[in-house]
Amino acid sequence: MSKIAAIIGGGVIGGGWAARFLLNGWDVRVFDPDPEAERKIGEVLDNARRSLPGLGNVALPDEGRLSFHAELAEAVSGADWIQESVPERLDLKQKVYAELEKYCDADAVIGSSTSGFKPSELQKGRGNGGQIVVAHPFNPVYLLPLAEVVTTAANSQQVIARAKEVISSIGMYPLHLKNEIDAHVADRFLEAVWREALWLVKDGIATTEEIDNAIRYGFGIRWAQMGLFDTYRVAGGEAGMKHFMAQFGPCLTSPWTKLMDVPEFTDELVDLIAGQSDAQSGHMSIREMERIRDDNLVGMMRALGANDWGTGALQNAHDKSLEGEAGLVSSIDDIADLSQPVLTQSRVVPLDWTDYNGHMTESRYLDAFAQSTDRLMAIIGCDAEYIASGGSYFTAETHIRHIDEVHAGHPIQIKTRVIMGAGKKMHLWHEMYEGDRLLATGEHMLLHVDLKTRRSAPPAAHIEANLVKLAAAHAALAAPDGLGRAIGAPR
Repeated sequence: MSKIAAIIGGGVIGGGWAARFLLNGWDVRVFDPDPEAERKIGEVLDNARRSLPGLGNVALPDEGRLSFHAELAEAVSGADWIQESVPERLDLKQKVYAELEKYCDADAVIGSSTSGFKPSELQKGRGNGGQIVVAHPFNPVYLLPLAEVVTTAANSQQVIARAKEVISSIGMYPLHLKNEIDAHVADRFLEAVWREALWLVKDGIATTEEIDNAIRYGFGIRWAQMGLFDTYRVAGGEAGMKHFMAQFGPCLTSPWTKLMDVPEFTDELVDLIAGQSDAQSGHMSIREMERIRDDNLVGMMRALGANDWGTGALQNAHDKSLEGEAGLVSSIDDIADLSQPVLTQSRVVPLDWTDYNGHMTESRYLDAFAQSTDRLMAIIGCDAEYIASGGSYFTAETHIRHIDEVHAGHPIQIKTRVIMGAGKKMHLWHEMYEGDRLLATGEHMLLHVDLKTRRSAPPAAHIEANLVKLAAAHAALAAPDGLGRAIGAPR
């Protein structure tokens, strides 16, 4: 696979797809007759470059090449993936597919960003209908991982597998819907909530801001990390889902909502909602709101990653798939040159790692070095399985030198040396770099501990042997500047 994606339509969604593919190492070709398309996609890319790399804990691949094309044929020829994101008009989409049929490769997957049309409606009349699937994302595409993949009997298992593989490879979750329905699944939920919200505003029950607060301060956060049914299962307590349904099921017959009764979109209702929305957030530009949204999403998803949960678990899996390309290893046997410091971290400084001075906060240096220690431990065999068996290393002493500042979005690498590894002690030296610029050093003394007694104890023989092997190889290097130094003075 040549990793070439063609984006047909460069609006908000098309631009988001372009950013998602581009920052995951794909070459991206854009076709959009809008003379402002290049500027608009450039602005989306600025936001994506600022936020997406810091979402994970492993460096993304080198950015692909972005190009803009005046001819559809030029954009799609040779492309592995074609993403159609033109306006929601079936006649327009079918016109685009008629053109794609002439020029796209026979093995290309054609995904549609449509939020409402069924794939059978897009495939109708096309000789290459089996190439067309719905691949419906959510804004911002470069951060939110869900893509609803809707297929029909016209799609071969090979096309379906390819579609899911490509979407997974760019860090997204392909939710495969095998039975088509108008508006798929997620948008049907959104439409139900949207209709009820319109009535609440129209009837004077709540303002736009009050409705937004009800969601973002309440069930929205719960849904974000657990979904609908798991949330209700937990609400049922120890008795579980059956108890919840027995307790709250009768409410379904109560006249609480007007979901099947849609208010007329009168000028008065539109003005009312638009006016309240302006009063709520009109003091901020859309770009400012996007950046606040992105910061919040990154923070939430990174927090979920700590528990390997929901979107955080998905990101952790994506990080794992990128480790080899970033130069990271998981075993001492995979280290090409034992005589050199081990690369234990390659990442971008996340948005939430900066402080009031605008650079990486003091505690995050320790956080970063601790993560590098954890990786070094895993490399020598002190991994999750070994720790579960009752042995681990505890940090006894740490000395960090802050040499230069670094800012959010900047790439950093940490290289680790083993100073001593015999017996119960593990003496490590970390150096943090941005390119060739040394940012900080961390010196750490750890003791192997029996987790049952919580006292120091010798490690397993293979753990000590691997540590000694690295220490002996690193001993040939010149002693690092600052090794053993007390605060404020040379040793």
